[in-house]
Amino acid sequence: MEFIDIVFYIAEIIGIVAFAISGAMIAIDRGLDLFGVVFLTVINSFGGGIMRDIIIGEIPPKMFYSFEYLLYAGSCAVIVMIVAAVLKDKFFRNRVAIDRFINVFDAVGLGTFAIVGVRAGITAGYGDNVFLCIFLGMTTGIGGGILRDLLSREKPLVLVKQIYAIAAIFGAIVYYYMQKFDINYTVSIIIPVALVVIIRVLAAHFRWDLPKVGGKSDAYNKEHK
Repeated sequence: MEFIDIVFYIAEIIGIVAFAISGAMIAIDRGLDLFGVVFLTVINSFGGGIMRDIIIGEIPPKMFYSFEYLLYAGSCAVIVMIVAAVLKDKFFRNRVAIDRFINVFDAVGLGTFAIVGVRAGITAGYGDNVFLCIFLGMTTGIGGGILRDLLSREKPLVLVKQIYAIAAIFGAIVYYYMQKFDINYTVSIIIPVALVVIIRVLAAHFRWDLPKVGGKSDAYNKEHK
């Protein structure tokens, strides 16, 4: 295994663990049982990668023959659930702190998977197709969260709350062009991931949202205040 492959292997593990922790905490907060927590954690960690692999024609998707990755995600889910069970009262009382904790891990996973998605497109031979590579980066980053929310009958957060997909797009663009200009690959990983994390943390702290007109639920809430 070449050094760059080792670097990306480590990056993928970091992304999987980060998304697994955030996914497990969200699943617990939504009242799922052990199977539900593990299942939603796996979906949160690998859903975007499955979408990416299907788009570029890698069948079956990488998840289904990278069993050590599944082990990492599943183990994180079980550990988080045990911690939540032991610290049950504190876990559910400290919602603000928990949300901040989730956001940081989610941001790390988002940034890491955004660059992993771009690299998958480049490695598959689509390096000259900038739109596809950026789209793959975004999809890898946000796809799992969308599937997680749909399966738990929630409106996907990426579509309504704070700067999320935009952060993944920015990170993917920066990584793509750093690769094009042959910038050191370690630096070209750290900078885009850090950029995504910074954008997400600032967006959560300052409540940055993209403009929207509103909908039926907004109108209903205003009428019944």
